Amino acid sequence: MTRQETVRWLNECLLDEMPDYRPQAALLPQGNSDRRLLRALMNIRPPMPLRQDFLPAQDELLTAEAAEKGVVDVRRLPAAASCPRLALWQGDITRLKADAIVNAANSALLGCFCPCHGCIDNSIPA
Repeated sequence: MTRQETVRWLNECLLDEMPDYRPQAALLPQGNSDRRLLRALMNIRPPMPLRQDFLPAQDELLTAEAAEKGVVDVRRLPAAASCPRLALWQGDITRLKADAIVNAANSALLGCFCPCHGCIDNSIPA
């Protein structure tokens, strides 16, 4: 399966689980919107069991995307002059290889459930 076919297949799986979103999905143009739709559907999907074949396909897609972007190891970032335990980095947090990313703004540890919103919980796929 090509990457585009995988994205469409994953979208179909999620839309099968959440058929109420099919009318909105049908309004999107085919092509580049497919990946954005997948991101939105993954962000709003409630916790429930998945099809057995969904996770391997999702993992393959996200692994390929991460490999293309490259991974930044936080241990190799230059330390701040004022504190050797602190490093400043600006970029896509999904590229970071880190033990943890803390979202201090959300004490409930829940996502905002707004698809494609700029929140940290919507920035980390998977």
